[in-house]
Amino acid sequence: MTDNDYTPRIPDALPPGYRFDEFEIQEVIDSTNTGIVYRAWDHQLERPVAIREFMPRALTVRSDNMRLVLRSKQDSSEFTTGLNSFIQEARQLAHFNHPNLLQVLRFWTLNETAYTATLFYSGITLAELHQQKPEIIDEAWIRRMLPMICGALAALHDGDYIHRDLSLKSIQIQDNGIPLLLNFAASRRNVNGMSDESKTLLHPGFAPLEQYTEDLENQLGPWTDIYALGAVLYTLITGSTPQASVARSIQDTCTPLAQSGPAGYSHSLLSAVDRALALKPEDRPQSIAEFARLAEIPLGDIGELPGAKKPGTMLVAVEEEETDIAARPLWKRYQSPLQIAAGVVVGIIVGAAIFGSKTQAPAAKTLAANDTAAAQSTDPAAAPASTAANGLIARVYIRINQGDAMQVNGKPQKNVPISNGYGVLQLPAGKYDITLSNQGQSRSVSLSVVTPGTWLLNPQS
Repeated sequence: MTDNDYTPRIPDALPPGYRFDEFEIQEVIDSTNTGIVYRAWDHQLERPVAIREFMPRALTVRSDNMRLVLRSKQDSSEFTTGLNSFIQEARQLAHFNHPNLLQVLRFWTLNETAYTATLFYSGITLAELHQQKPEIIDEAWIRRMLPMICGALAALHDGDYIHRDLSLKSIQIQDNGIPLLLNFAASRRNVNGMSDESKTLLHPGFAPLEQYTEDLENQLGPWTDIYALGAVLYTLITGSTPQASVARSIQDTCTPLAQSGPAGYSHSLLSAVDRALALKPEDRPQSIAEFARLAEIPLGDIGELPGAKKPGTMLVAVEEEETDIAARPLWKRYQSPLQIAAGVVVGIIVGAAIFGSKTQAPAAKTLAANDTAAAQSTDPAAAPASTAANGLIARVYIRINQGDAMQVNGKPQKNVPISNGYGVLQLPAGKYDITLSNQGQSRSVSLSVVTPGTWLLNPQS
């Protein structure tokens, strides 16, 4: 088949086989009004990646040479603003190192537009899961997912970002059961006011009232995402999206959950959702930590989690210089320093029970990225060069208590970065038995790494 024979499934999408140096386009996996997401193959590291292309459909079309062409010269200013914002946000978010946020590998400009490459995350959106398997979503399932989602939002807020586009479609449930925040291009650096692209496409029912107003600088803050999070939870609990905030401001028909009392849900969770959905920003929880306390979510240690700050060891906070208070966003100037939750939580079970088994799997059970076990046991200190070159690397967050000594496959594992009660390992493909010993007692867990991914482990006695 020649390039001329190819008819794209998505209009104006790049064809399979198109190359960006080491990246080769394989297929389109998502398309929105502002861009296209491709699955691609990294020939250098021999692993799949996701490539996001900035392509506002209302403003551009693709020419025969694959470049984007403006539909009208009058659209030049709007396109340039969006492109610059896309590039700036990719640069900033590349500094985040959080298990529930997209990991940006690199970005580049070509074809009169811009691209970002991220790790490839397999799974389905929360919207798809809610449609296909609504029966598995109950309070127990929500309470397993919510600490990780809140941790990711808190990390964004601590970096002076606001997601601004949270909905069921912007949360992906990966195959290992861990949620991931998507639509990172909607995040905005909230310093010296909002960017010129403040009027983005809003999701009725999930966007709070302040996102429809002109006075964005004084209105937007963490409470903006908290409203959207409340709308996500409201939808999961009731099965329907809440009434749009602009309609609620005229006549509010949204019955508080604490009043209607859906069966099977605790009063603390329902009340927290009601508070999050308050129309006035000042009536909502002002931080993720405050929302977590209302919902009685076990977020673990509360403290600084590194986000888009200086480079540092993974999950180890670094000191930051004092900055001019006037340069801070308004929501940071007039409140105490935001306390955020750790992005990793205790007792998250990954692997076989992908979508919410009600009971915890035995600790001795092997956790695998898929059903195929690795061919042989691999020592992380002596991993074959070919394995590392293939990029089959797992980032493992493992719960560590004070005084614990770690062994991996029977060998002491020293100098493991520890923060917020979690140690961090980077493991190539292979089978691992991880043991933590302390004063004669031990906890262990087994892990089989077959594909790249992020794992959260809590060894048991």
